[in-house]
Amino acid sequence: MVTESPDLTSEEALTDRHAGGRHLDASRDDALRSAALQLLATIGYDRLTVDKIAACAGAGKATIYRRWSGKAELVVDALMCEKASVPKPNTGTLRGDLAALAQHATERERQKDTQVMIGLVSALPHDAELREVFRERLVEPHVATLTLIFERAVERGEIAPIENLDTIVSIFPALVLHRLLIHGTVPDQEFIESVIEAVILPLVLVGSKVTLPIESPLSQYYE
Repeated sequence: MVTESPDLTSEEALTDRHAGGRHLDASRDDALRSAALQLLATIGYDRLTVDKIAACAGAGKATIYRRWSGKAELVVDALMCEKASVPKPNTGTLRGDLAALAQHATERERQKDTQVMIGLVSALPHDAELREVFRERLVEPHVATLTLIFERAVERGEIAPIENLDTIVSIFPALVLHRLLIHGTVPDQEFIESVIEAVILPLVLVGSKVTLPIESPLSQYYE
């Protein structure tokens, strides 16, 4: 990982580190992490700098370099400290669970996560650590929830066991990333519904003796 070189001359700035390189003021750490993610979502990783993070948080560059080696380490730490808050809906039906998940994904407060994803996209091919954290914090929680939803549907007898479940649950994150990369737009409710109805459900119903009612579109779950 490429890190920035701190422009520090103060002895305090160089010695105010403990073995982990982290200051003991947790509230200041949180403010800096929040500023990093806020700017990442706004201007992207390439334009993000330690100077801008410091200004946004009302801190000095020395305060950041006492804790992290540069913006890459700070962004990784901020992402790792973010709580994964993907709900695990259990409405009693596959379509209802997928609708609940789609609604959560399009709620206003979730848009920041998507903007962070957009902000990171340009750096992912060049930074293995960022790529790993991106996968762990922004992709895997959604994959795990989708897996649980389909497993419950199988247990209820709604659908037959899915042999290629790993592939099925990876389709949605892949299409979301494609939309971000190619179109630079945040997936809206219409897009998510179309993926579920036209791609996901037909695939999981292939080979299944059980069929979901055609007259039950996802839109009814938002009324």
